[in-house]
Amino acid sequence: MNVWIPFLSILQKDMRAYYLKPPNISWGIIFPVAWTLMFFIRSGGDVEIRELLPGVMALSVLFGTTSMLAVTITFEKRSRAFERLILAPISLPVLLAAKTSGAIVFGIINSAVPLLFGVWFVDLSAANWSMVIAAVVLIAATSTFLGLMIAVSVREVFEAQTFSNFFRFPMVFLCGLFFPVHHLPLFLQPLSYALPLTYGNDLLREALWGGGQLHPLLSLAALTAFSVLLFYISLRNARRRWII
Repeated sequence: MNVWIPFLSILQKDMRAYYLKPPNISWGIIFPVAWTLMFFIRSGGDVEIRELLPGVMALSVLFGTTSMLAVTITFEKRSRAFERLILAPISLPVLLAAKTSGAIVFGIINSAVPLLFGVWFVDLSAANWSMVIAAVVLIAATSTFLGLMIAVSVREVFEAQTFSNFFRFPMVFLCGLFFPVHHLPLFLQPLSYALPLTYGNDLLREALWGGGQLHPLLSLAALTAFSVLLFYISLRNARRRWII
């Protein structure tokens, strides 16, 4: 109970101060809508829309979570507001978990926008919805912890955005979002499987229309491992940089 009170307080504060602001709500809707319409309008029919949908969902989660978290934590560190949280009687792992929870929720909401478009355009009655939920939550978690690792490593907001793009844009082309990984040159394929979004996208493809190339348990295990690893790296860097 003593852990959950500060956790929920920080989450509530972040949702009120950042994620539920009208500009962020509108951006969180417009961004995935723009991605969805851009790819769906140029598609050649139901089959292509079905194949594009997992990649658009994964992309919406990736950009939504990393953008918001990298900015909020970096801004609070810059304004010294984060120092008050560090001095509070709460452990650093709980503090970081609370700060990332809002971004995870924001990413999950982002994924729902292209999914609603997909349900409108194509028949998804055969989708495995429990697997879809698991995939979206794990993609949101890995993307958020990637943003956390970036936010811990920089001082300025513009540095966080630049560093985020260093990871995000290669994922657009290397993670099989819009064309299969096995179509990449052989020397790039190992790099693709070293990125978490490859497994998240493959899991979504399998859940939505059975088009995954990897075993679902492998993708679930890989995403869970990436989440734990990224959170551990962020925690270690935070302790070293913030002298906890």
